Amino acid sequence: MIRLDIFADPVCPWCYLGKAHLDRALETRPGHPFVIEWQPFQLDPALPRGGVDRADYLLRIFGEPQRAVEAHLRLEELGRAAGVSFDFGAIRRVPNTLDAHRLIHWAGLEGRQSAMVSALFRAYWREGRDIGDTATLAELAGAAGLDAGAVARLFASDADRDTIAARDRHARERGVSAVPCFIIADHYVLSGAQPPDLWQKVIDEIAASAGGPQG
Repeated sequence: MIRLDIFADPVCPWCYLGKAHLDRALETRPGHPFVIEWQPFQLDPALPRGGVDRADYLLRIFGEPQRAVEAHLRLEELGRAAGVSFDFGAIRRVPNTLDAHRLIHWAGLEGRQSAMVSALFRAYWREGRDIGDTATLAELAGAAGLDAGAVARLFASDADRDTIAARDRHARERGVSAVPCFIIADHYVLSGAQPPDLWQKVIDEIAASAGGPQG
């Protein structure tokens, strides 16, 4: 088996698309060699813990509303092709995602990491939920098969906050500057929302080099 580290942030639309592309490729290659580990990377770790108003945030990022609209239209088009949907109008806050990354970490300890990541993407991009709110995160955890009460108790503490922040810093020290970023076997790097056919080619090449089946 080969480790595939995915550096991503739930509030990154390209990460949402990148996961959809990878999932589609993996469905066509059920014998793929990857063991997937999701790694924390905050797009904006300086955001206040309660997040900020999204309209104000977009104005700061894009400079003018029309540029944000154009970016949304492009993402909606790409989303349709990838089989995912965005509801930008439903999103009111841009959260600080440190707590979301804590939850992804805890889900990984129980073998539910990818399911948790999928739930966070859906909650934010399709339902406009505030995934910086710990009560919302605990509810999502329960729906993904975790113990919601235990998660809520963890959120009431500082458990793993320093660990997640340190892992984020380490990713940047390794050279990760944008997400999604995929690192295969701790060596080969793919950046961006790569299309399914590229992932299929990568899987096939790995299988061929190992002398194993491709499907």
